[in-house]
Amino acid sequence: MRVAILFSGFLFAAMGLLAQDADPGRLLFEDRCARCHGADGRGGELGPAIGARLRARSDAQLAALVREGLPDRGMPASQVKDAEMPQLTRFLRTLQPRGAAAPPVRLQVRTVDGRQLDGLVLGQGFEDLQLRTLDERVHLLRRVGDRYREVTSETNWPTYNGDPGGNRYTALTQIDRNNVTRLGATWIFTLPNTGRLEVTPVVVDGIMYVSSANECYALDAGSGRQIWHYQRPRTRGLAGDASGGTNRGVATAGDRVFLATDDAHIIALNRFTGVLLWETVMADWHLNYFATSAPLAVGNLVISGTGGGEHGARGFLAAFDQAGGKEVWRFWTVPKPGEPGSETWQGKGIAHGGAPAWFTGTYDAELDTVYWPSGNPSAEYNGDDRPGDNLYSDCILALDAKTGKLKWYFQTTPHDLWDWDATETPMVVDAVWQGQPRKLLLQANRNGFFYVFDRTNGKMLLAKPFVRNLTWASGIGPDGRPIKNPNQEPSAAGTKVCPSQDGATNWFSPSFNPATGLYYIQTFEKCSVYTKRDPGEWQAGKEYLGGSQRRPPGEKPERILKAIDIQTGKIAWELPQPGPAESWGGTLATATGLVIFGEEGGSLMAADAVSGKPLWSFQTNQTWKASPMTYMFDGKQHIAAAAGSSIIAFAISQ
Repeated sequence: MRVAILFSGFLFAAMGLLAQDADPGRLLFEDRCARCHGADGRGGELGPAIGARLRARSDAQLAALVREGLPDRGMPASQVKDAEMPQLTRFLRTLQPRGAAAPPVRLQVRTVDGRQLDGLVLGQGFEDLQLRTLDERVHLLRRVGDRYREVTSETNWPTYNGDPGGNRYTALTQIDRNNVTRLGATWIFTLPNTGRLEVTPVVVDGIMYVSSANECYALDAGSGRQIWHYQRPRTRGLAGDASGGTNRGVATAGDRVFLATDDAHIIALNRFTGVLLWETVMADWHLNYFATSAPLAVGNLVISGTGGGEHGARGFLAAFDQAGGKEVWRFWTVPKPGEPGSETWQGKGIAHGGAPAWFTGTYDAELDTVYWPSGNPSAEYNGDDRPGDNLYSDCILALDAKTGKLKWYFQTTPHDLWDWDATETPMVVDAVWQGQPRKLLLQANRNGFFYVFDRTNGKMLLAKPFVRNLTWASGIGPDGRPIKNPNQEPSAAGTKVCPSQDGATNWFSPSFNPATGLYYIQTFEKCSVYTKRDPGEWQAGKEYLGGSQRRPPGEKPERILKAIDIQTGKIAWELPQPGPAESWGGTLATATGLVIFGEEGGSLMAADAVSGKPLWSFQTNQTWKASPMTYMFDGKQHIAAAAGSSIIAFAISQ
């Protein structure tokens, strides 16, 4: 009996030692969280896997999440003491995303051409294998019996618009009007914990790069299988679009991928490993700066702007050395008092002028010129504190690529009161103009006018309205200035103006087909009621609007795909789309006479480029926020687009 008592005592003592040795953070997790998320954090019947989600939050954000929960998503709040929270947080950091806990596997494979590849397995399926060899190169492989053949993309899409000139046109010919009805989905990749993606995928050497706020994925462009993933916590307290997780894409050059982060930093990643190579602060986000759009790689530079036009952030465009991230030049879109252009700001509004260069520009290598659009002035609906044209808001800027020196500019909406920033793609096109070859720049502007310029000097060659609902101006004069109609400024009682605040079009991508001479653009036919208010004093973290806008009662807006003849500005054809006119998908033009676009009702569609006749559609049941692109991979032309929180790739079925 005494032996039993002694044994029992040893047993309880051992259990006590085990309990003392147990990680207190683990015990807290098992007590509060494991029932839903699993003891390893990889999900269960009542809750999702959380390893990947935790990476996107700082320690303070994790603490707030635990204590406040997500009631609208079914996650209850948990009471955790201050002394316990660091223990729980440390344990949460040890949880790994599903599929990421196992160490990398080293593998040797034989290729069909007799080579032996030795490397780390990044991803693997029954038919595909992604292998990174010791030289840090990624090999995309496909099984052939007991060997593999290496595949890649024969035609890339290396930048946001496919080429630096921004025309969203492809010379690929595999998908045409005769076989487009056989276009089908080949793979889908979903970006966890994201909303409606606005990204355009980039493809280089068979690897696709897609992004959302503060994260980038590298994918096998033939299967959609993940190769690597970079992520950092999103910044809390941001003003503007970045606070909602918006990011439109990356730039690539050599072995690097460039991404603008939500807090207005620019970073470079190794495009084979996802390792952070450098990081440069473009601006202080506490002063209402943020970044959402894809940078542009030009020569040995990478160029980016920032957002903040609705929040009084002084706009600029800056270029950084690709090798180390050092700033090379900066062009401010709002001059300081006394500088050239400051005379166009007659008032205190210049102190927080806005005019951000937030969207991706274009580049002409022959002229070594960057064409970048700028945004609206701040206090956008109330111009009382900024009489004058307000340069360089609402402009197309032509800058020397190496120095950032201004070559010319064109202001589309002087003294903008309607939020019609000029941040629509300035498209580089070489075409015959009035019988002579000419270097052109095209833009369908948010203010409702389609412009053609000589891009060598900025001379306006054509300006024509491209929407029916246009009330603010009767036309554009020979001097390039709008001929404004009376009684179209925002007022205290509210003024109906067309186009709407969304614009006749917006940042979603146009395209151009040199064979048809047509420019393809998704348009809005709708108006806004603009109300003027006192903007008050500028404050960090706050909007700086000077009023508001709303939809007119009883309005029936339309979303219409239009083909514009660039020689005349006339509408060659149009394709109305049923729905509330709330989608923001762009277009892609092909050498085979197709226009691929995101349709208002949620379909990805193909139309005849000459007639506008619909030829094919695939229903995604998503509201479009992104534009399609194309590439050739392993002998097949693919069309890819972001729909909802997923990337979907299409190819011709056999």
